[in-house]
Amino acid sequence: MLDRSVIDRALSELPALEAALADATAAADRNKYRDLVRRHAALRRLQERAERYLKLQREAADHRDLIAGDDADVDLRELARAEIGEIEARLAAAEREVMLALFPPDPADARNAILEIRAGTGGEEASLFAADLCRMYTRYCENKGWRTGVIDASSSASGGYKEVVLSVEGANAYGALRFEGGVHRVQRVPATEASGRIHTSAATVAVFPEVEPDDDIEIDPNDLRIDIFRSSGPGGQSVNTADSAVRITHLPSGIVVQCQDERSQQRNKAKAVNVLKSRLLDLRQQAEAERMGRTRRSMIGSGDRSERIRTYNFPQNRLTDHRIQLTLYSLDRVMEGDIDELVEALHAREAEARLATGKAGV
Repeated sequence: MLDRSVIDRALSELPALEAALADATAAADRNKYRDLVRRHAALRRLQERAERYLKLQREAADHRDLIAGDDADVDLRELARAEIGEIEARLAAAEREVMLALFPPDPADARNAILEIRAGTGGEEASLFAADLCRMYTRYCENKGWRTGVIDASSSASGGYKEVVLSVEGANAYGALRFEGGVHRVQRVPATEASGRIHTSAATVAVFPEVEPDDDIEIDPNDLRIDIFRSSGPGGQSVNTADSAVRITHLPSGIVVQCQDERSQQRNKAKAVNVLKSRLLDLRQQAEAERMGRTRRSMIGSGDRSERIRTYNFPQNRLTDHRIQLTLYSLDRVMEGDIDELVEALHAREAEARLATGKAGV
């Protein structure tokens, strides 16, 4: 049974937050205002869940009193006995939802995301699968009302992608996509295979929270090697007559990012720097988590590109997520961007792990 005082203590901050948001000057500091909005949304979510939980708690107590009372009508007592099981089940589920809402949310979850997809083993078929994954995630983001943009893309001769980097702008974009990082394996008959044999190939996905102005990621210009080149299209042919594409190498970390989506060299450079800062932020967050004895995303998986997380079997219309042992026979819908069931299952498993190993905070 949840301690009511824990809920009350967490919600005691709500009036002050609402007063701060109502202040006409609150929006002057964009970063502070954004944090206020996020915290207020989290507490309102807790409040709604707590009200539902407390209502069910009262209903359950009333039913138990009715069942135990000697002076209750026989029919009412039987009705209470018939309903108490369902109410207690709903109460347990509501209690779980409140406990999850009491966990401090990861601030990074509310951010925009950067999604990198690279063809792995499998040659041209791997590049075609990378393009299929790009389309799947783009469709998913469209369904969510999020905006996607191509930061960089390297096409293959078959029309697939050797590599594609996407920006995803939308509320909680990183939070929804953060478990997609790893190796995605595909089993199917390639379009290039005349004999009809099933091949196995792979693509890797990496997801990073987009850097924000107050993250204070400083980059020494002396640590950068910047190369300017001509943008290329499918098969490597030049698509611009001017050298506008930018490749930046961060010498201390070895991270290489590039952008050739814009016709302006300055805009490409700005986008590339933003991606570099996001990658450096991700490294910093991982190092901080390790110092504190926490492995970020360890409850589902490391997010490392070397970890095989999912298999897409086209002949059987089957998808299997190996981290949570979930199998769906709706691969056709998944490839059209219908991945909500996957996303929800991954977050539910993480929530269960948090409830089993952690304590709710305020």
